[in-house]
Amino acid sequence: MTQSTQKHILLNAFDMNSVGHINHGLWTHPRDQSYRFHELSYWTELAQTLEKGLFDGLFIADITGVYDVYQHNLDVTLRESVQLPSHDPATLISAMAHVTQHLGFGLTVNLSYEHPYQLARRFGSLDHLTQGRIGWNIVTGYLDSAERLIGKSGLTDHDLRYDQAEEFLELCYKFWQDSWEDDAVKVDKQQRIFTDSSKVHQIHHHGRFFQSEGVFQVSPSPQRTPVLFQAGASPRGTAFATRHAECVFIGGDHPEKIKQHVQHLRAQAKQQGRDIDSLKILVGITVVTAATHAQAQEKFAEYRQYASPEAGLAHYSSSIGFDLAQYADDEVIPYRTSNSIVSVNQKFKEQSITTADLKAQHVLGGRYPLFVGSGAEIAEQLIALVDETGIDGFNLTRTVAPESHQDFIQWVIPELQQRGRYKTAYQTGTLRNKIFQTGDQLPLNHPARQHHPSKTTNNTHDYALT
Repeated sequence: MTQSTQKHILLNAFDMNSVGHINHGLWTHPRDQSYRFHELSYWTELAQTLEKGLFDGLFIADITGVYDVYQHNLDVTLRESVQLPSHDPATLISAMAHVTQHLGFGLTVNLSYEHPYQLARRFGSLDHLTQGRIGWNIVTGYLDSAERLIGKSGLTDHDLRYDQAEEFLELCYKFWQDSWEDDAVKVDKQQRIFTDSSKVHQIHHHGRFFQSEGVFQVSPSPQRTPVLFQAGASPRGTAFATRHAECVFIGGDHPEKIKQHVQHLRAQAKQQGRDIDSLKILVGITVVTAATHAQAQEKFAEYRQYASPEAGLAHYSSSIGFDLAQYADDEVIPYRTSNSIVSVNQKFKEQSITTADLKAQHVLGGRYPLFVGSGAEIAEQLIALVDETGIDGFNLTRTVAPESHQDFIQWVIPELQQRGRYKTAYQTGTLRNKIFQTGDQLPLNHPARQHHPSKTTNNTHDYALT
């Protein structure tokens, strides 16, 4: 095999600070412990389990708002705990970092409801406390319920949300990269100089969406800028992701479509002047595994008894922005323009899909590709998907917590390792260095590295403090 097909598979656990995340209804399984999500020990135990399995990271999803589109109410959402209640994921990071040494943390924060300064400060602080193991999953709002919660009447236009996101990141980059020089902090007790004032610079930003003047409060952290994750799949989202993201999450159930998507992303990244190896692409998956094929199938049949495909439809309805309850099971769902997740809604334009089709796809309450089999079978299937499509790895959803992650570690990880496709020890350094093995900082050709304290641009004027 060529070196490209021998690459180690990247693997994140995909979770949320809630009971129901992707695979809905399984909280009712007798062995499921996701009801403990409000207990800190639930998360510290999970972090330690994942580190034993050499997972690259724990990717924590989040939303602002609630899923109230299905049947025009919250009945199914509340009854089945479809990401409600859900808590702030940032509150979990420090505790999990304390009980681990290598596990990375991808934190979802919606920039539509933040100011760049506050977000940049939070991530800079977390990068210090985790010793460089933090990443940011960049998302924009897509729920009308979120807009109403913050006092707005409706969702901002899709492309306008990305205009705002571009400027949001530009300002964050200035805070993280430009305000403090690398050697500004001296901690010189004899000379009574903690920070060299000539090496700290004010940011003056006057843009279309944001205004900011002053010095960033956080000194340079190990990575400066967190590892950047993104999942935009619309034309505008793809352009944004290939300009900024280091890791891109994509969906897809057919290898050929996944391959086409991967090739498109890498071509766009190259057009943006980036090295294609600086972009890692991961697919979301659900896995049910056991010692043998028969035992895995038996476990899958057991899980199905507790899953809620209807809760999956409630989740899906808010993703596309219209109520799927209005269609009969055998009725083809028409394509309708929507201001929500464009890439999800696009499927109704490209395919004839009925509610029954969606329920079959949501057999475990979630819409990611499902793999059922022994550890050896799963390993072979995942390797084949990587080699056939050019993806770099996977976001593994949970089914029954915590046993689904424990099962994957027990049965699948050793099989991947035996085939030389999964690491047997962690790399040293920050999350970025573990993923790319090119150091702690963003590459020089990334947009974040295009600003410098010595350089003046239209929106930035940097001064040494006096």
